[in-house]
Amino acid sequence: MKTTREQMKSVSRLLRRADFLRVHKTGKKWAAAGVIMQAAMADSDKIRFGVTVSKKLDKTAVGRNRMRRRLKAAGYDILSVHARTGADYVLIGRHETPDRAYDALCEDIKTCLRKTGFMKE
Repeated sequence: MKTTREQMKSVSRLLRRADFLRVHKTGKKWAAAGVIMQAAMADSDKIRFGVTVSKKLDKTAVGRNRMRRRLKAAGYDILSVHARTGADYVLIGRHETPDRAYDALCEDIKTCLRKTGFMKE
């Protein structure tokens, strides 16, 4: 993880189901090889993100948690530096997420930011 503590403080987490549903309903979506990203503008002035990994991807909790940890780390690294503030992001795992190289996963998130128009200018 390359993110400093100060950069991590600028990013908070989405935890409530209602927030995930709002991003899904009103946001933009882009799929890359290792991750699917949904992004929507929010009322706050912070960057918030959440991670979702379904049971379809891996039946074991160990596998799902590994994907979740990788997406969280990549989310903190990329979103704290490259994402537009005042928006909510949801990172959704894919079948390639656990085996994809970490740098490639970070590039996938950057690509999603660019394609959805939420890249910091």
